[in-house]
Amino acid sequence: MKLSPGKLKGLQAVSDSRGVIAAAAMDQRGSLEKSLAKESGKPTTPAMMEEFKSAVTRVLTPYASAILLDPEYGLSAARQRSDNAGLLLAYEKSGYDNTHPGRLPDLLPHYSVRRLRDAGADCLKVLLYYTPFEKTEINDQKHAFIERIGDECAACDIPFFLEFVGYDPAGGDEKGLEYARRKPEIVTRSMAEFSAARYGVDVLKVEIPVNLKFVEGSPSCAAEKAYTRAEAIEHFRHAAAAAKRPFIYLSAGVSNAEFTSSLALAAEAGVPFSGVLCGRATWKDGIAVYAKQGLKAFEAWLATDGRRNIEAVNAALRPAQPWFRFFGAASAAALA
Repeated sequence: MKLSPGKLKGLQAVSDSRGVIAAAAMDQRGSLEKSLAKESGKPTTPAMMEEFKSAVTRVLTPYASAILLDPEYGLSAARQRSDNAGLLLAYEKSGYDNTHPGRLPDLLPHYSVRRLRDAGADCLKVLLYYTPFEKTEINDQKHAFIERIGDECAACDIPFFLEFVGYDPAGGDEKGLEYARRKPEIVTRSMAEFSAARYGVDVLKVEIPVNLKFVEGSPSCAAEKAYTRAEAIEHFRHAAAAAKRPFIYLSAGVSNAEFTSSLALAAEAGVPFSGVLCGRATWKDGIAVYAKQGLKAFEAWLATDGRRNIEAVNAALRPAQPWFRFFGAASAAALA
């Protein structure tokens, strides 16, 4: 297999020296605005969003291979990242269209792949809420949506990272036991779907295929169990086998301890994941510090607790495999 010059350059820019993607994520918008407002007791301003993102980027990118930001509040932060860190930019609007069923996505109206590339992006990322159990007509819209973005990325010769997050079309609790039992199939079938060449996806950004809170014997296990440890390991393997593209894990808002435990389970399963894009598991506990004590206290928190969090994730990435090995190559250069 060969990669185009732009795709190859972009993937190398967001990888570490091993070819593993050890990236931080700071593209949260709506959820971050709400969290800051809740902790501060006042409306969140654009200046606060930019300041928060800049602090995370400035302090934590020395320990990351890349940072994922949004162009709405994150472009000033992007200029403050460490020289070792590549840049991914988000293309989608925050949230989804709640005026229609199906959690339909939309793109930022004043941006295109070309404009994001020109703003300095090494790679493009799009978030899609997706489940194979949704109505066919809704998923058909989502498939066409991703096809268009894949073609746009190909035309601009920039890598396309697709993040898909599952949900229950019936409105059930995605953190509950019943959804936990369906989650492995949702993740596996989504990985299989978007591995198809027609979508032009270069890296799949995927959920952990099990909910660790329902894995028997896990530190965070609830009273009820959805799977034994052996079953959970098999779910990791089954999902990985469905991928025909390199894949990395997202933290999905869980604690740092839970995310690193999930990565340890992936390593035990022997799956060839190529890294992470980890956001809230690294910095979310600092939101209250920033909101109540200000920027300097937040920077101090990031330099201590935040650094420990990101280094814990990096330690859990030792079993990760280079993304280029997914294509049978011994180095990225072999794909040129």
